[in-house]
Amino acid sequence: MQRGYEALLGCLSAGVIVGLIAVLCHIRRRERKFKPSRKDIEVTLASLEYEETTCKPMPIKDIYTATENLSPSNVIGQGIAGKVYRGVLANGWPVAVKHIVKNEHAETFLREVKSLSHVRHPNLVSLRGYCDGQEECFLVYELCINGNLSEWLFGKDKNLSWIQRLQIALGSACGLWFLHIYPEGCIVHRDIKPTNILLGVDMEPKLSDFGLSRVIDLGVSHVSSEVRGTFGYVDPEYRHNHKVNAAGDVYSFGMVLLQLLSGKRVINIMNTAMPMSLDKMASTVIQDGNVLEFADPRLNGEYSTEAFDLSLKLALSCTGHKKQRPSMEQVVSRLEKALEISMRDDAKHNSISIIESLA
Repeated sequence: MQRGYEALLGCLSAGVIVGLIAVLCHIRRRERKFKPSRKDIEVTLASLEYEETTCKPMPIKDIYTATENLSPSNVIGQGIAGKVYRGVLANGWPVAVKHIVKNEHAETFLREVKSLSHVRHPNLVSLRGYCDGQEECFLVYELCINGNLSEWLFGKDKNLSWIQRLQIALGSACGLWFLHIYPEGCIVHRDIKPTNILLGVDMEPKLSDFGLSRVIDLGVSHVSSEVRGTFGYVDPEYRHNHKVNAAGDVYSFGMVLLQLLSGKRVINIMNTAMPMSLDKMASTVIQDGNVLEFADPRLNGEYSTEAFDLSLKLALSCTGHKKQRPSMEQVVSRLEKALEISMRDDAKHNSISIIESLA
């Protein structure tokens, strides 16, 4: 009886084992059937990257669907050429859609498509697509969820740390440097200002609005043009000679850098008798030996004085005489140094704080 029981138990165990093996083999076969190969994964990733970085024409019905028929509740900005709407494409991508009335601003549309459709850099806003209608046209950009730099510099409920300000300045400078040395010719933005510096999910800066941009062919020093840009950021020399070149962008960047340091507007309109530009204010502060008085009060003194001094002098060199201005490559190098100094001082300060807390 005992032997029969053991034999039956052995048969049952063998059956269970065989069954488990069969199930495992079936699962393995299914995994092999549905698991993508390395080549499949690479092709898929390449397709996604192409999809994300390629600027393509879009049907107008897709634009209206994405923005809920240009709903007023989706308006996130207003420019000279038209309103900007928040939208979501059919593939789930959040986008910003610029609506342009064609008969008035067709040139803006053409410039932006020409400038951004093939130019890619982490610090330039990405043009996802465009729509060229009979009476209206649309530009579809990636959506930068943290708005623009102006909102953070002058908004009541927003503030930027010293490190964030330097990182925004450095990223913006990198974007401009890339444009100025573009292989097919120097791209001059012509409208660098806080509202045209958008901030991504990690507060990374992205230059936007290329409606006034001009391309200078290789070997050409400048192109002549009517004066365009925003008051307070336009190079004074460009206003006089109408010559467009990279130095004009350097001037505008210098004004933005002064705003990052001070939190002030480009023109001091409080003094109605004699309005003073921000670069003149900064020069006066330096001459009086009160450099730190220029710092934005909202920084609460939490910044590296060495890096601040370096950045202020850099900003003033950008707004100085055209022949003495640094290139954007030199600007990037000096801002990298300022950021390195600030990070070092931050680490030193944190170490002292830890030691004092343990004492």
